[in-house]
Amino acid sequence: MPKRLTAPLRPGSLGASPLLSSPSRGRARSISSSFLSSPSAHSPLSSSPAHRGPTSPLSYLNAAAPERTFSTSSSRLGLKDKLFGHVSKSLRANQSSYYVYSATERVYKHCASQADYTIDEKRRKDDTLEMTAEGEEIGTSAGSVWHQELGLLPTFSTWAHVTMLHMYLLAARYRCFEPELQQAWQAGLVNHFFYQAEAKMEVAHALSSRALRQRYLKDLFVQWRGVILAYDEGVVKGDAVLAEAVWRNLFKAREDVDARKLAAVVAWMRAGLKNLAEMDDEAVQLDATAAFPELKGQFALVDVPTAVLRGELKKAEAKP
Repeated sequence: MPKRLTAPLRPGSLGASPLLSSPSRGRARSISSSFLSSPSAHSPLSSSPAHRGPTSPLSYLNAAAPERTFSTSSSRLGLKDKLFGHVSKSLRANQSSYYVYSATERVYKHCASQADYTIDEKRRKDDTLEMTAEGEEIGTSAGSVWHQELGLLPTFSTWAHVTMLHMYLLAARYRCFEPELQQAWQAGLVNHFFYQAEAKMEVAHALSSRALRQRYLKDLFVQWRGVILAYDEGVVKGDAVLAEAVWRNLFKAREDVDARKLAAVVAWMRAGLKNLAEMDDEAVQLDATAAFPELKGQFALVDVPTAVLRGELKKAEAKP
């Protein structure tokens, strides 16, 4: 990654324990129990679903047809039923690669808009564009709550990590789909992200070299894989480990991070995973954006002391 886009990959972001479980039908049994999927599901280099249509039903007609007689009429009728059955299956919405491409594009746009920003081209030409201490270009926020409530700067790095945070919740839920569907849905979501990431590099940050952009995209892909492993480990091992993963990735391991903000993000992730787990597969495919809770609402939850903390506070008050 160039300095003006993002800081280097932080140590420890790849550390996690691989966990594997089998997918289930219908409603998700528990997102926290199915975390890892095959790397191909996340690869930004796979071809777009829009270029991979369903297999043509005419492939069943390649075999030479038997001579028509009374004894072979039943077999030809079976071939006809098989043909119509295949056509019917290929037209089912959740089996169509075109439908998956459109549905993942719709939900991805919601994810990508949460920390969006713009770069003033005139200020870049005048060399007055603000930079972070690491050399990242600071843009103008589009009014994101992630910028306002958490104090995150409107940079490419912030946009990428907030978007990946939303994508992680969806990817965790997609792993509960049928095996033949989960990879298509995850690949569609990830492809949209990398297409837009490259567009931002070229348009917003003036990286005209395609070879250079591809190299930076590979670095971003490594970060995406590291995010998956780190958040998987946190969801399994507890909120403390999950908070550490969020601190390393979203907050860049800054020492001045407010623990209240960190706890709010962890609460937001837990609530989002719970909401997605309670939705049927069809509802997730139709519109999963309703499962994302409001970030502001998590601060009210974080501010309520736990039973253990209330007990400790009472003990502290009772001391002379």
